[in-house]
Amino acid sequence: MRLLKQFLAVGAVAFVGGQAVAAAGNAFLMLVFGAATAVLALLVYAWVVRRTEDRAPVEVAKEGAGAAIGRGMLIGFAMFGFVIMNIAMFGGYRVDGIGSVAGAVGLLGLMAAVAVTEELLFRGVLFRIVEERIGTWLALTLTGLFFGFMHLTNPDASLWGVIAIAVEAGGMLAAAYAATRNLWVPIGLHFGWNFAQAGIFGSEVSGNGDIEGLLDGVASGPTVVSGGEFGPEASLFSVGAGLALTVVFMWLARRRGRVVSRRRPAQAAATATLSQ
Repeated sequence: MRLLKQFLAVGAVAFVGGQAVAAAGNAFLMLVFGAATAVLALLVYAWVVRRTEDRAPVEVAKEGAGAAIGRGMLIGFAMFGFVIMNIAMFGGYRVDGIGSVAGAVGLLGLMAAVAVTEELLFRGVLFRIVEERIGTWLALTLTGLFFGFMHLTNPDASLWGVIAIAVEAGGMLAAAYAATRNLWVPIGLHFGWNFAQAGIFGSEVSGNGDIEGLLDGVASGPTVVSGGEFGPEASLFSVGAGLALTVVFMWLARRRGRVVSRRRPAQAAATATLSQ
């Protein structure tokens, strides 16, 4: 019931906010509606966690939030920079000119809303609660696959594309949460990756085209290199980079003693009773 209540509460904000951003008629409104959605989602998440778990939502505590988001953004920007550089070296990406500053500004709001709501839903609610019952590794695998297959309805989606998303994003972002035990680093990483991809390099994001970033980017060549119409996230370079970071984050999680073992049913039931 905790999972259901929290998922529905944050999901409602994500849905309404997403509709508002989509209906925005200009870049400024996109920025405002996107930022408002992100802030409201965080407030609702903190409120519903307090109500359903009777605890402070330390995973979104204000202390250290700015620095953690900054670290995550740097990782996201660096990761995509590495990926697009390699795609370009193999002829899968080129720049045809300057894109749109206004488009990039609007994407700041859109990607902030996407990063915050998806991390709250999939890592803050789904992964965190499932991990309590089945342990870190199995929760990472199952929720990562679920996150990937949620993209199956996206434009130009394919089985390979959603598997790539599951590995490079679903698994990696859950591992980032496991290593840090806060949602700020995954949020920053998610935002940095998405904004670099769309807002700077003008690439498709999970099949969503018509992107106007700072650069007018064009993909070409084999899908395994460029990602094709689904965007760089379907490139083998993205999968490799995501896997590498997953390994690093899980190594940190184990070193810090933050990998949760699978609990026996009796233990899980006792913990659930105490939390009530």
